[in-house]
Amino acid sequence: MQEIPKRSDFIHHQNSRLVSGIREIVFGSQDGMVSTLGALVGIAIGTHNQFTVVLAGLVIIAVESISMGVGSYLSHKSVREVEKRKLYEEQIEIEKYPEAEKLELIDIYIKDGWPGKVARQIVEIIAKDDNLLLKEMAYRELRIIPDHQSSPFRQSIFMFVSYVVGGVIPILPYLLLPITVAIIYSIIITFFGLFILGIVTTKFTKRIWWWSGLEMLLLAGSATVVGYLIGKFASAIV
Repeated sequence: MQEIPKRSDFIHHQNSRLVSGIREIVFGSQDGMVSTLGALVGIAIGTHNQFTVVLAGLVIIAVESISMGVGSYLSHKSVREVEKRKLYEEQIEIEKYPEAEKLELIDIYIKDGWPGKVARQIVEIIAKDDNLLLKEMAYRELRIIPDHQSSPFRQSIFMFVSYVVGGVIPILPYLLLPITVAIIYSIIITFFGLFILGIVTTKFTKRIWWWSGLEMLLLAGSATVVGYLIGKFASAIV
């Protein structure tokens, strides 16, 4: 019997928690860099006070990282609870209307391209086990995979840590350099960080590395321009 060899370059052969948290990691890192940089540029240009900029940066990172982590936890938990209710309702329908559920599944298979006779045979076998029928209906009708739900707590940790790491990057120059120079270096290293983040995502995709990095840089970096313009406007008023 032929066996499929495990390949380290195939991400679906890996049971990696990092892969399951890629959304939170990218979102948290990107938002940490962009939100912090945009705010710091605006504050630095508006106040020209290095202590104020650093303090504001630390407060932003502390508050936003916790907020993003909690938000990630609650949103994932809410999704799981909604899916749990859908599965419960589907289970009730299977118990009360088994024949109707079988016909529904047969129709789904036929729409997927299975011959009618084969679809009916498959469903008759599946329907002998209510749990198996529930799993199949969950996947085919509800688009839920019951045994492969991500942990809300783990996703929140990914989000929290990623935001902190991303947020620290734009604040570093303000700890080491005069404020006028720090503004420029903060923008440069943050833009570089965004570009690298885009490149890192290609480890889990098949996209061209430079295009992914450039896309991340251009889309996320636009927030810096907004922060710069707001800072200029504020300084002009003051």
